[in-house]
Amino acid sequence: MNPPIVTNISPWLTVRNVEKAATFYKAAFGAAEIYRLESPEGGMVLKLSITDGAEFWLSDGAAASGPETLGGETIRMILTVADPDKIFAQALKAGALEIFAVGEGHGWRLGRIVDPFGLHWEIGHPIPNHDE
Repeated sequence: MNPPIVTNISPWLTVRNVEKAATFYKAAFGAAEIYRLESPEGGMVLKLSITDGAEFWLSDGAAASGPETLGGETIRMILTVADPDKIFAQALKAGALEIFAVGEGHGWRLGRIVDPFGLHWEIGHPIPNHDE
């Protein structure tokens, strides 16, 4: 019997080099590859999962209108994790650049990085029992 289908939204990121991006996300966030589709023409689609099923898709797009070609962010991801300090440091070690360090504000413990592909990630979690 197949598991029930659960309604969710998974972002699909288009980057210039999907293999390099997957390697980064595996090192930075501990992502695991859970799906791969390679076309005979050389294109690739991957589905990655970060801790407890936070999933997103990656695909190649040499001429894609993404942050690298537009010169700025086109999407911002929020990665909610139990230990943002650890994941933030891991992402920096993997090659991300710090936008702002992990700190507390507006009811969150949160930091922001930009990955080597121009995508911005806010890494953190809500602070329990915090009055906004």
